[in-house]
Amino acid sequence: MSNHLGLWEIAILALLREGPMHPYQMQSLLRERHKDEILVLKRGSLYHAVNRLLRNHLIEPVSSARDGRRPERTTYRMLQAGQLQFLHSLREMVSVPQRESSAFLASMSFLVYLTTDDAAAKLTERAGILDTEIHATEAARKSATNRVHRINLIESEYLVAMCKAELKWVRTIIRELRSGQLTWNLQEIFEAIRANRKPAAVRAQVVQTKAHRKKREAKS
Repeated sequence: MSNHLGLWEIAILALLREGPMHPYQMQSLLRERHKDEILVLKRGSLYHAVNRLLRNHLIEPVSSARDGRRPERTTYRMLQAGQLQFLHSLREMVSVPQRESSAFLASMSFLVYLTTDDAAAKLTERAGILDTEIHATEAARKSATNRVHRINLIESEYLVAMCKAELKWVRTIIRELRSGQLTWNLQEIFEAIRANRKPAAVRAQVVQTKAHRKKREAKS
């Protein structure tokens, strides 16, 4: 395994620091602790991560048991190598910013293909959803503070902070779109792209032609 563990491996090793447990118990605890908000809780993903940790000698099985007709469950524990790798990877994840993929970031690079009115309308919808999510997360976090420490909810605190920052930026773009401060003409952009694909001499001729056209329009 590389020097960096994936999020699933981090989650499993974090649970095994509490003590030996089997995958079904891990999955139940992840859901109970609302880690399903950051992990896609698919049974296969968890078992694949367990197998990766086994192959790299970071955990080991300690017992297997069957409860009635249920499938046999294997209990695992963390090895010392797992403990060291867990701390190394966690420290790296906390300290080193990563450029994470985002569908919204990608969509912004294609925003030019919408009209400004359409873009403003869709961003307004997004702002409403973000506002609802922020209030819901804050309410849930406030309710949970009576039962757990702040550190147990730190990821929710971060999520709210990021949503608030995004909401502030989205609302700024909406205002600029509606005021006309931010605008574009897709046809002009296409023309510029096509012009830049032509040889330099042809591009110069295109620029001169446009300049002459503007002078004639100004005189008329």
